Amino acid sequence: MRKPVVEVRRSQRRRRTVSAYRDGERVVVLIPARFSRAEEREWVDRMLARLDAREQRSRRTDAALQARAARIVARYLPEHAGAARPVSVRWVTNQNGRWGSCTPADGTIRISHRVQEMPDWVIDYVLLHELAHLVVPSHSADFWGLVARYPKTERARGYLEGVSAAACLGMSDE
Repeated sequence: MRKPVVEVRRSQRRRRTVSAYRDGERVVVLIPARFSRAEEREWVDRMLARLDAREQRSRRTDAALQARAARIVARYLPEHAGAARPVSVRWVTNQNGRWGSCTPADGTIRISHRVQEMPDWVIDYVLLHELAHLVVPSHSADFWGLVARYPKTERARGYLEGVSAAACLGMSDE
């Protein structure tokens, strides 16, 4: 993979923050004017890596999501492998009040596109939450017991609550 053309823009007003964005085939990196050439090189490399990671996350496909769900079942719900086998798992753009939804009757799981760019550990939590509904349809103590098998459950719930609050989305995992 070849390195893109990079345009560095220095700003007297910018004090500490660095940002980057794509402008066609070029990447524009915005840095404080006081940065040395070495700091500039370091930040350009760092921002190119961040842009690449963000673009990788946005390329997440339904097939990859289905495969991820299978890995989560094998790891956290092995004794429920039969019940927790969804017919389909897919990204959707019409989830405006939830991070995900599950229809146990037909075995379908839908995950909001808003989750697509979130960290892997958050996606794993949302998937496990919906997979657990295939085993226990309600939000009972048994359901939450299954979800709690994921070690980052509380962290992921906090992350989702923070995103929801910051964006005034009012979304829930209930």
